[in-house]
Amino acid sequence: MPLTVEIVTAERIVRTERGVDVLVAPGSEGQLAILPKHAALMTTLQPGELLFRRGNEEEPFAVTGGFMEVRNDRVTILADAAEPAEEIDIARAEAARARAEERLRRGREQAARDVDMARASAALQRSLLRLRVADRRRRRTDGRPRM
Repeated sequence: MPLTVEIVTAERIVRTERGVDVLVAPGSEGQLAILPKHAALMTTLQPGELLFRRGNEEEPFAVTGGFMEVRNDRVTILADAAEPAEEIDIARAEAARARAEERLRRGREQAARDVDMARASAALQRSLLRLRVADRRRRRTDGRPRM
């Protein structure tokens, strides 16, 4: 029996998928692969790529952390934020990456007196994650990697 996976944020139910063969999630201790009949589990998630596999098809999501519960072939993900690859606005993610890189560059030059380096670094990581997930989807649909 395949998995049923539900991704939920504070704002909405992002996706409910039935018939998932494998779920790959960014666990706090590393990547987790969840298969049908997996033992009950509750864990925290790190920011990273969440991936559904159904046969040879993959569906990537960007998640920025949260919690995951596995029980009776049902996986519930309570994410801080989650975006399926098809909803990622690439231009917006590129702009966020450029802004974060500029803040980090300025922060190093100004000894971080007016720049929050941790926030800028987190923003950069989020934008890079979103771009990586969007690129995976593009490669899957046309077979060519893009940057």
